[in-house]
Amino acid sequence: MQKHLESLCDYRRYCWNKGLETWQAMYEAHTLNPTDNPSPNERRVRNELVANKEDWQYELSARCLQLAITDLANAWKNFFDKAQKDWGKPSFKSKKSPRQGFKTDRAKIVNGKLRLDKPRGISQNTWYDLSTFEPLKMTEAKVISIFKENNSYYAALPYEQDTVAKYKAHQKTAVDVNIGHFNYTEGKLNVLPAKLQKLYKRIKHYQRMLARKREDNGKLAVKSNNYIEVRTKLQRDYRKAAAIQNDILQKFTTKLVNNYDEIVIEDLAVKEMMMTHVASKGMQRSLFSKFRQILTYKCNWYGKELILADKYYPSTQRCARCGYIKKDAEKINLQGNKKYATKHNEYICYKCGYSNDRDDNAVLNLLALAK
Repeated sequence: MQKHLESLCDYRRYCWNKGLETWQAMYEAHTLNPTDNPSPNERRVRNELVANKEDWQYELSARCLQLAITDLANAWKNFFDKAQKDWGKPSFKSKKSPRQGFKTDRAKIVNGKLRLDKPRGISQNTWYDLSTFEPLKMTEAKVISIFKENNSYYAALPYEQDTVAKYKAHQKTAVDVNIGHFNYTEGKLNVLPAKLQKLYKRIKHYQRMLARKREDNGKLAVKSNNYIEVRTKLQRDYRKAAAIQNDILQKFTTKLVNNYDEIVIEDLAVKEMMMTHVASKGMQRSLFSKFRQILTYKCNWYGKELILADKYYPSTQRCARCGYIKKDAEKINLQGNKKYATKHNEYICYKCGYSNDRDDNAVLNLLALAK
């Protein structure tokens, strides 16, 4: 069963790469001659791959190919929406990636266990129902994601649940996202706690160890047992860091939608900001895009209003008392202001004398945009 699951993971990667190659070829042909070559879409690419199937592909699940092309079409659709998490052009999948997986929509829930669709030619004695660590919250399965990571297999089972609109709190707030912390009307949230910083130091240590053990010998490179052991530890710590970050964001966004009816955040161009290589690692670890994504769907669930400030709105440079906006040499940057010898974390208005923390001043300016 494990060997067959591994072959399905490889087949999913093959279908994705083959579909992406076909999609790009169709687009290039459409660009050169749009009259005879229609633009690519999910149906045309899927039909092309099905018509050119190899003999060995018929031994594997046909749904693996269908769902891979569906996800590819969604990836191209999301490419034109920059607000999406991990926005970017679809890329080819690598077999060296630490996480491999596939999807199926033919799994069932039988007696509280997950039963995957059994392939042809495999004995029933070697195909088992999978038990779960906690009782399943659904009676039937839709699209199940099976993925392999660190030589272990996991199943992700989505389920639908009716959401009830939250009570009206008649309160409004604003969130100013910064590297390492989020400021809002009630105070500050630390998104890089000590345990997370300790994990990142250990990750850096393992990355250096792994670099010393790597052999640049192309396809003939042999990975030693020490290499595999260090890589396993590195993957384990990355999973821990991701779990801690997700827990922090989920709890904070739930608190926001429970206590406030209107929430104002900045519409930041995160991808463009990270391209400057100025504190890009801190931005990535602070999860600006994921915070906005989680907050957006929770506001839609519970009937709360999310207000996006324009990315050019001068929340940091504007005075929350008189509205004066600093320009040119008066602006505050990461080094503060050299002309007036002010620190990067303090705001002093040169017109009315108003003084406050820079981030708290930005929160007040964002809060002014609420209705």
